[in-house]
Amino acid sequence: MPTEIERKYLVKNLDFLKELKPKRIIQGYIAKSLKASLRIRIIEDKGFITIKGNRKGISRPEYEYEIPYYHAKELLENFAGDSVIEKDRYKITFAGRVFEVDVFYRENEGLVIAEVELDSEKDKIELPEWIGREVSRDTRYYNSHLIKNPYCNW
Repeated sequence: MPTEIERKYLVKNLDFLKELKPKRIIQGYIAKSLKASLRIRIIEDKGFITIKGNRKGISRPEYEYEIPYYHAKELLENFAGDSVIEKDRYKITFAGRVFEVDVFYRENEGLVIAEVELDSEKDKIELPEWIGREVSRDTRYYNSHLIKNPYCNW
C-alpha cells in the first residue's frame, strides 16, 4: 500500500523564497469520511486525484493519480464548492531532502508550512534555519481541516 510519511513545520522567515519561482496549487475536497478524504488538485496545467487514509502517527495511506486537467477543473467547479484551498508551492533542497513550502492564500493567508517526506518515521533529518515549530500532529494544519476552520478564524 502506498504510504505518505511526512513532517510539517511552520516557517519562521520567508527571505529564502525571494529568488525562487513557485507553482500555484488549487485543491479541493469532494468527499471526506471517517476513513478517507478525496482531493482534487490542479498544479499549473495538470490535474490530480488523491485518496488519503487516516493518519497513524505521521504516516497514512495515499493514492494519487494524474487526471486530465479539464476533469480536475470540472470536479473542483461542480463538487468542491467552498472546500477549496489556494497556495503557492516552493521546492527547496536542503541536506539531501526536498522541503515543500506552501504559502497559503484566501482564508488561509498568512500561513506558511514546510513539509518534508520521509522513507520511515524514524528517519533523522537536518532542518534549515528558516524552519520553526513542528506541527505534524496538530490537525489544525492539515489542508482538509483548513477548509473547515481556516487560518483567518484562529
